[in-house]
Amino acid sequence: MLLCVENLHVHYGAIHALKGISFNVDRGEIVTLIGANGAGKSTVLRTISGLIRPTDGTMSYWAPRVGGTAERHVNPCSLPAHKLVDLGISQVPEGRRIFPNLTVMDNLELGAYLRRDKAEIKRDFETVFELFPRLRERRAQAAGTLSGGEQQMLAIARALVASPQLICMDEPSMGLAPIMVDRVMEAIREINRSVTAVLLVEQNAQAALSVADRAYILRDGRIVASGTSGEMLADGRLASAYLL
Repeated sequence: MLLCVENLHVHYGAIHALKGISFNVDRGEIVTLIGANGAGKSTVLRTISGLIRPTDGTMSYWAPRVGGTAERHVNPCSLPAHKLVDLGISQVPEGRRIFPNLTVMDNLELGAYLRRDKAEIKRDFETVFELFPRLRERRAQAAGTLSGGEQQMLAIARALVASPQLICMDEPSMGLAPIMVDRVMEAIREINRSVTAVLLVEQNAQAALSVADRAYILRDGRIVASGTSGEMLADGRLASAYLL
């Protein structure tokens, strides 16, 4: 198991945002967390990425390298965010959060900032340019002048060049035209084919379930249902209550 989250609680002051959620992500798997706005989806990703500290619960992540030692489980809650990136957890944040005044290439180079394997970095740049040819065409262009869809491509590419084994994506379809949503979802499939696990947070449940292996439905900080994507789509009660 790559990531295991058990009984996670998170508070924002007096607000109890996550109320004992538990889920897991296996290697090479796409798992989606879906639910309405305010259900707690983004809080889950921010906690996994080390940007928020939980008030209770545990997390276990199978780290590929820890101080040059062999692989072992680590607790993401005990590590700073930059260390988690170095251990293979990348995030595509909600709203893209690119650096608008820097070029496309500058943004990508910042994604690889913690790496020292120059030959592999160069190969990874080529990989993301093959995945998103539009970025190659605009590599010298200021990122803030890109379209919304192109900025989302850049945010995903920047996370990929960090060489993650788990990539967390927060609402990658937000604000995009349907044709671009389809392109982003196809990119997620292609990323996963390289055995990169994906934890996908989405309000667009139909899009998320079209690519995910398994799904968890969040409501008011709790997981209220889980199963394969096929099971979620086939369950009329769940579709009417949470997905549409």
